[in-house]
Amino acid sequence: WKVLTALHIVGLMSRRSNLSLSIPIERLVAYQREFHALKERLRVAEHRTLQRSSELNNILEQFRRAIAETNSSKNALTNFSDETQKLLKELASRKPLQVPNIYHHLPHLLKNEGSLHPAVHVGLGRTGVSMVMGIPTVKRKVKSYLAETLHSLINKLSPEEKHDCVIIVFVGETDTEYVQSVVTGLEKEFSTEFSSGLLEVISPPASYYPDLKDLKETFGDSRERVRWRTKQNLDYSFLMMYAVSKGVYYVQLEDDIVAKPNYFATMKNFALQLSSEDWMILEFSQLGFIGKMFQAPDLNLIVEFILMFYKEKPIDWLLDHILWVKVCNPEKDAKHCERQKSSLRVRFRPSLFQHVGLHSSLAGKIQKLTDKDFLKPLLHKIHVNPPAEVSTSLKVYQGHTLEKTYLGEDFFWAINPTAGDYVLFKFDKPINIERFLFRSGNQEHPGDRIENTTVEILPFSSKEKYKRTDDRFYRIGQFEKGVAEGAVDTSFNPVVALRLSVIKDSAVWAILSEVSQSHAIICPLIFYVMFIFYPAECYPV
Repeated sequence: WKVLTALHIVGLMSRRSNLSLSIPIERLVAYQREFHALKERLRVAEHRTLQRSSELNNILEQFRRAIAETNSSKNALTNFSDETQKLLKELASRKPLQVPNIYHHLPHLLKNEGSLHPAVHVGLGRTGVSMVMGIPTVKRKVKSYLAETLHSLINKLSPEEKHDCVIIVFVGETDTEYVQSVVTGLEKEFSTEFSSGLLEVISPPASYYPDLKDLKETFGDSRERVRWRTKQNLDYSFLMMYAVSKGVYYVQLEDDIVAKPNYFATMKNFALQLSSEDWMILEFSQLGFIGKMFQAPDLNLIVEFILMFYKEKPIDWLLDHILWVKVCNPEKDAKHCERQKSSLRVRFRPSLFQHVGLHSSLAGKIQKLTDKDFLKPLLHKIHVNPPAEVSTSLKVYQGHTLEKTYLGEDFFWAINPTAGDYVLFKFDKPINIERFLFRSGNQEHPGDRIENTTVEILPFSSKEKYKRTDDRFYRIGQFEKGVAEGAVDTSFNPVVALRLSVIKDSAVWAILSEVSQSHAIICPLIFYVMFIFYPAECYPV
């Protein structure tokens, strides 16, 4: 029968990038950090302005009452000048608009100015990272999985990645003795991570929580479950408010999970590939609130929405409602709404996190939740590729398009390559390529290899001393035993396009799982592509 050929295009990112082609990833991430930091400073300034406005309104109201009492006495204002009397009357009659803020939803916070400050904070307070990972935890009566979760996350980070993220453990308890016991245990087990700034622990003050005794029972939930989900909403909100200014992306995790190897690079590269897309949530697990990534500025909207309805519904329902409000048309059907929401909520497969906890944080609840996608191998590798127009003459199978592959969202699957078929990457701007590597085969089909295919480049200017094809491409390599690799003569640079050309019919199908180029890489045919790029002059398009 038909065998699937996996062409793996695998590429390694060069730390040196072509400034003429696009902004290097390191600089792009730095710009994102600065932009998010500026937005956060503006948000903090706005928040403080609202607080001062509320305080001034209270003072003004007291002043009005004093004036009203004074007006009852005919001679009370006679000692003031006419101008002062006029000003006092204007102040007394002015009715300012009331601007909503967090204190409208949680008025008890005004009773204690420290309500929004962590009662416990252990760590260096690292900021300016690419990714912040938040892990809420509470006291469990049966077993805690927190240490195992942290070991899984930390042990799968490279030394460089450990400096580009921060893990925040939020202990959602007001029992100071218990919180201190958690801190003591973690400091003994993760002293290096605390001293480096990778790990932090925070807990909220008791004054942060409102009275949770008289909550309305809804959706058939018991009083205890309503209290549990309501407090959970408040816990997530506090954690997000603390994390918002620390990095570019925020990932919500839980305290009873394990992670796949290379999870950090996979999440970061996937997010960067979608940097031009209008997404709100990237899902790296299909279970609950595990592995949900947000862009840091979006946390403000999410927290505001949660706090408006924290008593009404669980957090995963509230998140879905945010998406509904943003893109769903009430006059359209549910299927249309789901399609619209899918543009804001992007699912990555296979899952990068698995739920391992048996005993829920809700007392007495047993949850045998497992993510079936977690065990599936990753059939494509993600890289951040330079802007390019991609095209192919191959017939696509089951929606596995080349465009999705180039973005790192999927692998490319095509039917029976024949002589003359091609895969073309036409760069938006010319780039410099130092080396290339194409490797065929994947985990599911290690014996499926591509042959009879050449690697070709189109330089920005002609090179007369080299033999070229009729359409001005130059052949720089070909597949042998499933692999094509080699160096690119520097005289060919900069390169306008790269092409894979099939020179002989194939009886098997083709899968391109990775394409990587430039400061990132071309990634997808099942192919592995490696390009190493170096800085060069600016070239016109």
